[in-house]
Amino acid sequence: MNPALSTTLLSRIEDAGLNASAPPQQRWVDGWLVRFSAGKAKRARCVNAVAAGRLPMSERLAACEQVYADAGLPMIIRITPFTLPSGLDEALAAQGFQRFDDTRLMVHADLATPTALALPAGATLLSVGLEAFANTVGAFRGSPLAQRQAHAERLLNAPVPFSAFELRIDGQPATCGQMATEGGFVGLYDVFTAPAFRGQGLARVLCSQLLAQARAGGTQHAYLQVEGDNHAARSVYRRLGFTDGYAYHYRARDPAAA
Repeated sequence: MNPALSTTLLSRIEDAGLNASAPPQQRWVDGWLVRFSAGKAKRARCVNAVAAGRLPMSERLAACEQVYADAGLPMIIRITPFTLPSGLDEALAAQGFQRFDDTRLMVHADLATPTALALPAGATLLSVGLEAFANTVGAFRGSPLAQRQAHAERLLNAPVPFSAFELRIDGQPATCGQMATEGGFVGLYDVFTAPAFRGQGLARVLCSQLLAQARAGGTQHAYLQVEGDNHAARSVYRRLGFTDGYAYHYRARDPAAA
């Protein structure tokens, strides 16, 4: 964790991120939040070990594996600085669970003066429906229909409100993104630029517009999640005022299956 940021703040952001990624397909297993959506986002189809629990580790893992076997999905376990029990990461490694997808939770700790960058010539920023958004970002990513449908289902049933947007150039969708708001926090999600429009700074413009909207609505803090080796994206977010808050990763017996 970043020692320059309050552990309480980071813990509250972790809670906000869990709420924002909640799918209908989830249950509790002895203090672990087990999610098994068929969508693309691993946050919605992984074990979040948020409590120490009482069962022996072997029994708890077996119970979780059965949930994923019934759902036809590989079991993935998310490891954060808040994971409990504290030795879970080492225990999983000893059992052959492989580490993958090193990720950064980035934080904008003070949205006092966010600046909305001007839209480029020919650009418009439109609010879109959540189902339409899932289809747009799914098309950008080349996601199969089942993943797009699962994404839309998760957004439509989310316990916190989402707002989705498209930045269009001459009427054509170029960049999209959405934000989830909860209390004084806003999370930026699914910021993605179509391949034909990359290299023009459109994602930075879109994010700046969303942050300004969030601040106008009374939001004080922002967060987002990005892969650790996505240096280009992290550079964009740093220019917007974000800094690394903490790192997390996943473990699975076969990361390729995840």
